[in-house]
Amino acid sequence: MSADDIKKDELEGTEAPFVTHLVELRDRMIRALIAVGIAFGVLAFWPGPAGLYDLLAQPMVAHLPQGAKLIATNVISPILVPLKITLMAAFLVALPVVLFQVWAFVAPGLYSHEKKLMLPLVISSTILFFVGVAFCYFLVIPGMSKFIQAFAPSAITAAPDIEQYFGFVLTLFLVFGIAFEVPIAVIVLARMGIVSIDQLKKMRGYFVVGSFIVAAVVTPPDVISQLALAVPMCILYEIGIVAARMFIKHTQAPDAETEA
Repeated sequence: MSADDIKKDELEGTEAPFVTHLVELRDRMIRALIAVGIAFGVLAFWPGPAGLYDLLAQPMVAHLPQGAKLIATNVISPILVPLKITLMAAFLVALPVVLFQVWAFVAPGLYSHEKKLMLPLVISSTILFFVGVAFCYFLVIPGMSKFIQAFAPSAITAAPDIEQYFGFVLTLFLVFGIAFEVPIAVIVLARMGIVSIDQLKKMRGYFVVGSFIVAAVVTPPDVISQLALAVPMCILYEIGIVAARMFIKHTQAPDAETEA
């Protein structure tokens, strides 16, 4: 038998499963895109791109001087920016469906004890991300806007550009959404054995200092937003330690449980 025949025998039967996985991945991605598209269509119909932008701008506009509004310095900004906001909102609305498609694609290759870990993490990470975005929208942006206007000179009329405001708010949403994933990161690190619960407790002081450093770097230079990011991260770190202990206890492999 030639070397080519041996190589052919070794590879025989591997193409079909690989192609099957690619087809399933494609189907999952298409379903996720369809979910985003449906959400985009619904939001474009109601409340509409303009309504969504008014909703997004409300925390800032509420603290501008009487009669002041956001401005558009680009010709197509009044159309393009609301469409971008609608797409962002559609992705957030469809995020549970997107994460479910990811879970459904990965789940068949997991053991039962791994599924006990993954599914709660997918659900809780989605909830925590939304909580972080809501926290930023309802508390951080209004407080920051009020703080900025309080220290602005009376000779200045604040009229932020809509594109800059959109980029600014999107960055804050991502920062706070990711920051609220701290418990998930702690659980994963502890469950994978990278760090122990005792080590996490000893690293508490370093995490507090790191949280304030990160908050000073990624947030605007005002005390309100920096404290609003650093303090919840520290609290979520403590919650993550407690949750990690529970997850480790209830998601052990059967052989590990027997040894324990």
